[in-house]
Amino acid sequence: MFDLFLPALSDETGIWSLPGRGWTVEGRLPEPGDALTGVEMFAGLEPEVRQRVIAAAVPRTYRKGQLLFVENDPGESLIVLRRGAVAVFRTSPTGERAVLHVIRPPDVLGEVSLLDASTRSASAEAIEDCTALALSRHAFMELVHSNPRILDAVMRSLGALIRRLTEQNADHVFLDLPGRVAKTLVRLAGESQAPMITIELNQSQLAEMAGGSRQSVNQAIGSFASRGWLRTEGRRIVVTDVAALRRRAGMADR
Repeated sequence: MFDLFLPALSDETGIWSLPGRGWTVEGRLPEPGDALTGVEMFAGLEPEVRQRVIAAAVPRTYRKGQLLFVENDPGESLIVLRRGAVAVFRTSPTGERAVLHVIRPPDVLGEVSLLDASTRSASAEAIEDCTALALSRHAFMELVHSNPRILDAVMRSLGALIRRLTEQNADHVFLDLPGRVAKTLVRLAGESQAPMITIELNQSQLAEMAGGSRQSVNQAIGSFASRGWLRTEGRRIVVTDVAALRRRAGMADR
């Protein structure tokens, strides 16, 4: 479950940006429709079933910096993110954080705990003001039992989780720190095709995501800057050569 970009929300284009905890996330809002529009897990449901799901869900709002849940909390609800962004992370016994994933609309989080009735395996923090829907485990399991097609989406969600964790483990084995920093920056750049992509985050936050010390991450950023792949502007990193970062991270060219 556990791994963010530019101007303000535009009603005309549907483009949104989220300045939060020092980084900015750029994305596109779901198309107009009901509250589950764009949520893959519920895409195969009939409209009347979707409306029952919406009726059973509880609207939630989270302020920037607020924790949605913490490791070992009871897994009581599935959270459908409608607006904002959420960082999912683990905390070491010494208090260090490792950001595993960033959830953006219209994704969901918390599904693993619902399926195995166990406690939360990670913590989640709003990195921008968020709105969401919370669906209780009881309502979620009733939905799964009465609509077998939703199991396909649940299995795809779990498969994506396993693949992401496997890739992260492999990165720590096969990539050096600069490679992991490059890969993190590529992920933060997302699908943007802009010639320059601005990422607003500090070295500490980037270190949390790349799994390194702040000093080492700063050195990697300096090395990339000297090659002309990016430049730093205060707390901002302006990526100017995503392709070069992809190659440094060992990622296939698009």
